[in-house]
This record gives sequence, C-alpha cells and structure tokens, in this order.
Amino acid sequence: MSLQVWAQEWLERRVIGESTRRNYEGFIQNHLVPRLGQKMLAGLARRDFEEFAKQLYSSGAGLAVSTINDRLVMVAAMLEVAVVEKRIRHNPARGARVSGAAPCAVDEDETPTLGEVDLIAEHIAPQYRLAVYLQSGAGQRPSEALAFSTECRRSGFVRVRWQVSAKAHRDDCRTAFVPLKHRTEGEYRDVPVAPFVEQEIDGHLSRWAPVSVAFTGLRGGRRRLEVFFSPRQRGKGVMPTASTFGYRFKEACVAAGVVDMDGKAKYTPGSLRHLLASTALANGVPIREVSRWLGHKSIKTTVDIYGHLVPEAWGRCRDVMHNAMRPAVEESGESVSAA
Repeated sequence: MSLQVWAQEWLERRVIGESTRRNYEGFIQNHLVPRLGQKMLAGLARRDFEEFAKQLYSSGAGLAVSTINDRLVMVAAMLEVAVVEKRIRHNPARGARVSGAAPCAVDEDETPTLGEVDLIAEHIAPQYRLAVYLQSGAGQRPSEALAFSTECRRSGFVRVRWQVSAKAHRDDCRTAFVPLKHRTEGEYRDVPVAPFVEQEIDGHLSRWAPVSVAFTGLRGGRRRLEVFFSPRQRGKGVMPTASTFGYRFKEACVAAGVVDMDGKAKYTPGSLRHLLASTALANGVPIREVSRWLGHKSIKTTVDIYGHLVPEAWGRCRDVMHNAMRPAVEESGESVSAA
C-alpha cells in the first residue's frame, strides 16, 4: 500500500474536528503526497522523513517551524497505526522534526532571474500579478503581499504591518490578519520600492478597487483594512492565503515554462524574495539594510542565508590571502619583468 492511499484511509478513520481535518487534508495533499505519496509503506525509511522535513523548511512554503513539527507529529501518528496493524515493523517518521536555529544558505539556482519573474507575472491569474512584484521587488513574504492594503503605500516606500492568517480563507475566520513574523501587533517595517513596483500598484488599482475587510486583532480590537487581494465580493472577509497563492504560482510557472527537469514548477513563492536580496547585495547595498527590509529576526539569519552572495567579500578575501601568503612571489615576478 502506498503512503498516499494509507494517509487517506487513516484520515477517514479519525474522529477529529472539521477544522483539524481540513488542516490535515491540506498538509497531506499539498506537501506529503507530492513528495512521498507514491512510496510504499514498507519502503519508507527515516531518511525519507528527515529529507522531507528539510525540504519543507527550506522550500518557502509559508509554514512556520512550529507548524511543520506539528504536522510531522501527525505523520508519525499516522504511521504508528500502521505499525499497530502490522503493515510495517517500525515507524520511520517517529522523532522527525526541524529546527529553525540554522537557516540554510540559499542556492543561486533557487533564485529566479528577472526574465523568469516577468514570465511568471504574465502567466499568473491577473489579480495576483502585483503579489509577484511585491515579493520580488519589495521582499515581502507571500502572506505579507496578500495583506497589502491602502495603508501600506507611502511615498517611495511601503509599510508592511500585517500578514494574512493561514485561516483567512474560512468564512468564520475573525482574525483574517495577524502581526508580522517575529513581530507583535503594531510593529511594522518600511521597505523602499522602485518606480516599477509603484507602476504595478497603479496598474492593479486601475482594474480592481480595494475591498474593505473588517477583522479582530490579536488584542481583541476591531480593525478594518482596504485590501488589494480580497475576493471581489464586497463585505465578505474571506481572504486568499499563502496556500491559495502557492497553487496559482505553480500553475503560472508551468504555463510559463519555468519548470524543472520533471516538468514541475521550478520555484516556490518564497523564491521571489531571494531576488531582492541577491540583487541588492550584488550591487553593494549593506546586508544590515537588506536584513531589515526582509523582516528577519536578526542579521545573523540574513548572513546565514545570503552572506555568500556579497561579491566584494570574495574579492577582498582573495586579495588579502594572496598578499599575505605570496607577496615574495609577486615582487620577484615584478623584478624579473623589470630586468
């Protein structure tokens, strides 16, 4: 029996709340099945789930470390039942988890080119085109881009204060927007934006007027935002989430031909943020500024992920090491040439 079939059977037998069931179904269909679903239960190994956890964390799927670990506990419970029913001898998912303590350095191959970004923007559902440029041009996370509202736009920069809740797609969700990652309610960050991003904002507004969405803040106060990405039905608080956008993003990649060797989307929505970081760093923007714009918890996170993309550091290292270890050779060569 494949993991995909077993996961469906296991879920159908669970007596759980409807909200929990939807969360489990979403994780299984969007993450577990695409990566491990075709493997047979008996062929699964611990390394499969260790690699699965690592890929989830580094893929930019929009899942917090705590959410990933919670879902890994669910997967372990799913396979524990398979052990009890003697379908497998050992539980390969038991104890698998990720730690957010050591971010992975981004591979240059995981960063889309400017041409690829434009292709994705051309092929994505029109209402999400602006989100592509808010991520690639202003470094916003998917959930932050989807929370873009009239209060975000300032002269020459955008103010990022909210992100869309993972539950914002539900009709009964009262807290459609939550504070930024690593931030408390009321905190924000300002990010400079190039004229082309402002042009994309104007283009979006020429087609769709902002929609007023009321929600309850984490402190209990009632708030209202004039948002850009809410469905067009006025008065409804249903919002697209990072998962919704992720699905549209994959569709756009495939339609644009931005795919890997297997014909699957070459990038994830989180890959778009890499473009701002890599371009800024390659052109001499201080990494501390890039860290602030990306909203990282500390500059150490930015250095761990993007520090290797600072070109002048490589050049300085080469010069310093050469001058320190081979100065005599260089001087000798100059003397010979002079002679």
